[in-house]
Amino acid sequence: MSKILVAEDNEHEREGLRTLLEKAGFTVKVAADGLEALQQIRQEEFDLLLVDIWMPRMNGLELLSNLPKIPTLKAVVMTADDTKETVLRALRKQPYRYITKPFDPRQLLELIRSAQEAPPAPGAVEVVSAQPNWVELLVPCDLATAERIQSILEQLESDLPTKVRSSVGLAFHELLMNAIEWGGRLNPNSKVRIAYLRAEKMLLYRIADPGNGFRFAELAHSAINNPPDRPDAHARVRKEKGTRPGGLGILLAKAMADELVYNEAHNEVVMVKYLE
Repeated sequence: MSKILVAEDNEHEREGLRTLLEKAGFTVKVAADGLEALQQIRQEEFDLLLVDIWMPRMNGLELLSNLPKIPTLKAVVMTADDTKETVLRALRKQPYRYITKPFDPRQLLELIRSAQEAPPAPGAVEVVSAQPNWVELLVPCDLATAERIQSILEQLESDLPTKVRSSVGLAFHELLMNAIEWGGRLNPNSKVRIAYLRAEKMLLYRIADPGNGFRFAELAHSAINNPPDRPDAHARVRKEKGTRPGGLGILLAKAMADELVYNEAHNEVVMVKYLE
């Protein structure tokens, strides 16, 4: 059974979270600010920390900066402040996830259960740049870490129309998974470089993987090379190779992005979405 510490200065929200989590079967302790939470973490073992950002005495970001190194402790940042500056400050603290208030209780419970099942992160995400218009990260080639990073980067697009945000998210997800799985060979000791650039009329993602690249003609396992009369040809190839179902990544990304440009080796890709 997971043991959860809730650090939240609003008494109504704090006790509401305690009730919700205890009913779901978790052991729960609470703290009214970051300093009280830090004292409890130094005295007891917890599996998960739910931390609000703006609290008295010691805020959530300061708490994350002062946490003792406990590989098994995952931190989920929860706040109503979803400004880009706050999201990026939280990103530097290496949280497991970031969730914006108000949230659906079912969403929180699902996030907690995914945190329970996830192994400790294989390595830290290196933050090269954390400006609202230019975010650049070095991410271990690990699928779970990639999913976490995408969930945080999506907060930077909260001002975009839902349709645009959805298409950009799907395209980025597919390109990132390809980079980690095929370029990085799921080796957490290797890293994928991700850059997010936001201009007035354009959103750009640049993804560079540590692999040797590829040639489109050699991608028999990808739907992008299916003959017109055999739309499922790649699925048969993947089954023969014992590869997981998929192969739609590049095709989906091309459909969702306005421009998709690869370098010569095809181990680096730029995705552009124009903003009206």
